[in-house]
Amino acid sequence: MKQLHIVLVEPQIPQNTGNIARTCAVTGASLHLIQPMGFTVTDKHLKRAGLDYWNQLDITYYDNWDDFLQKHTDEQDQFYFFTTKGKQIHSDADYTIQDCVYLIFGREDKGLPESLLHAHANQCVRIPMRHTLRSLNLSNSVAIAAYEVLRQWEYPELQCASELSVCEIE
Repeated sequence: MKQLHIVLVEPQIPQNTGNIARTCAVTGASLHLIQPMGFTVTDKHLKRAGLDYWNQLDITYYDNWDDFLQKHTDEQDQFYFFTTKGKQIHSDADYTIQDCVYLIFGREDKGLPESLLHAHANQCVRIPMRHTLRSLNLSNSVAIAAYEVLRQWEYPELQCASELSVCEIE
């Protein structure tokens, strides 16, 4: 079975993380939160943004980046680092060659450390945007990236069709 993982390195804004948690819940993606974070997981803004989806979430916490790497040593070839400094467009990456993908995002205010990006330059991807603006909102970026992977995987286990409910027009 294919597995999508969303990794947030030191997220700072609880509402973003709550929105991302909701995206993970509705897509079946696992959420990985790497500390330190700019909030606690009991934050009311985090819970409100995640709403009633929080109990549907597969979430793992890590003390720091090294802790995450130690627990995922054998999966590093499945990492995609999202950065405005990436040379490859996220939708040009071929996610179909793997059954497990980790989409890694940095802090809202700083992104991922440049030393990390240099160490994994071939795994860095970007979402196209106007060059005069800094970046997209983190939760929007995660949603764009997650749905591109799922699209390439043909939306496994997701409901792709529905019907209009019957209503009477007077």
